[in-house]
Amino acid sequence: MINLDELKSAITPKTILVSVMAANNEIGAIQNIKEIGDCCRSRNVLFHTDAVQAFTKIILDTKSQNIDLISMSGHKIHGPKGIGAIFIKNGTNISPIIFGGSQEKKIRPGTENIPGIVGFAKAVEIAKREGNAGIEKSTKLRDKLISGILSIKGTRLNGHPTKRLCINVNISFEGIDGESLLAELNKNGIACSTGSACSAKSSKPSHVLSAIGLDHKKYPASIRFTLSRFTTDDEIDYAVKIVNEIVPKLRENFLKGIKQGC
Repeated sequence: MINLDELKSAITPKTILVSVMAANNEIGAIQNIKEIGDCCRSRNVLFHTDAVQAFTKIILDTKSQNIDLISMSGHKIHGPKGIGAIFIKNGTNISPIIFGGSQEKKIRPGTENIPGIVGFAKAVEIAKREGNAGIEKSTKLRDKLISGILSIKGTRLNGHPTKRLCINVNISFEGIDGESLLAELNKNGIACSTGSACSAKSSKPSHVLSAIGLDHKKYPASIRFTLSRFTTDDEIDYAVKIVNEIVPKLRENFLKGIKQGC
């Protein structure tokens, strides 16, 4: 979560735009969008928020939160891949980065992806219909997964305990290799990642986890579990059971490897 005082000090007379994720894609931390929007409005600076992770999961109110631009994506809400949307407040000057035809008010030339648009719209309609009930269900399952895994000694929850996305669980494990844990979970039918989907193949420590002060030597394995509206109680119980079985075995092997290396 960003420090609002640091944001204020970073804005100069030359600043024209502030862009902040509505919710972090690795640890699910939800930003205080209204405070950021108010800060930008008081400095006469445009405010854009990347709401790809947060769209349909938190309240986004362009007026009360002083948001000028919002970007969204279909695949994060069970819509098709390759389709997104941007909200642009009236009067906001936007320059195109692709040139050609005059479609989309000369901002985005090219033939529209009609199947993607329809699929995205349908996904929004379903999410809107489920409303708070869907968010409450996911939050309950999220907290159940967190408590079940944190019962294991040497684990740590990354990110705010409550001001986090209802579908995000990011936990670090002491004394385990991350790739080994990921491989064992995959063998047991549990799909997760060691970071965000954008950087899952990177072997470098997560810049997000480094920024919140995680000791990567003490916690070499950090796993992100992501829920969805289709996640069930039984699946959460199964995930907790498997993680509790795998972690002690991997720690034993990890310690043996260190001793042999010495």
